[in-house]
Amino acid sequence: METLKGVKEIDLSIDWTTKTWYGKTVGGLGSSEEGNSWNYATATTKFNGKVLLLAFVTQVKGMTKEEVVKALVEQVVAMGFKVRLMTLDAGFYAIDVLNFVSQFKYVIAVPVGDVKVYQEFDGEYETNSKRHRRDEQVKFRLLVYGREKGKRKTLVYFARATNLDLPKGEVLDLYNKVRGPIETSHRNVKAFLPFTSSTKFVFRTLIFVLAVALYSLYTVFKGEVRREQFRVLLILLFSDDLFYLRDFLLKSIEPLINNIDLFSRR
Repeated sequence: METLKGVKEIDLSIDWTTKTWYGKTVGGLGSSEEGNSWNYATATTKFNGKVLLLAFVTQVKGMTKEEVVKALVEQVVAMGFKVRLMTLDAGFYAIDVLNFVSQFKYVIAVPVGDVKVYQEFDGEYETNSKRHRRDEQVKFRLLVYGREKGKRKTLVYFARATNLDLPKGEVLDLYNKVRGPIETSHRNVKAFLPFTSSTKFVFRTLIFVLAVALYSLYTVFKGEVRREQFRVLLILLFSDDLFYLRDFLLKSIEPLINNIDLFSRR
């Protein structure tokens, strides 16, 4: 938070990250009956060259995409920030999410197969979901563009939904600028995850919180040391005092621990 001191408006990127393991499956993960991974949704911003992870929630069975996005936005707003622009991964494309984020300026990735537009396009689009009534459908500006992929240069189409009134190219650039750094932050967070074979919900969520805390500390020193150097430094500094380090981190992230307890009771 010290890094963002004095900042009132931020660009926010919301995305999924998945942590898998090998072993027996566990019931109630994500939207499925059972699985071998925990799904986390994160809210990230970039400031002064640093990618900052501001909030996260663990998806558990029964949580809707709208509930996940609302939980993340509520955490960010509670910190005192105003969302200037929000970008979302295609995994969040849903009518309820579109209705919620319409109060902000947004760009959300859209699965081309859902809109079935396979050509360059820039115009108004209305959803046609069979799960919603006619008066519940959503209208938005749909952008579709093509890119050549692979050695055969096959033309692949991508889509974005937005309420921005900017030229098509500028909207696409904004999406890539705001969301692009999040992939790096996900890799860095996972790099700080300790190995465990535990399938207990609270414990695995706790170590994810600890990884987030360590990643946040790493961003402070990112310009001075590389990630691997920072990990070695942590081991050298706390190898004889890991118990107290754990207590310190637990106290530092008490609000997030309360979040874990809330979702574990769902």
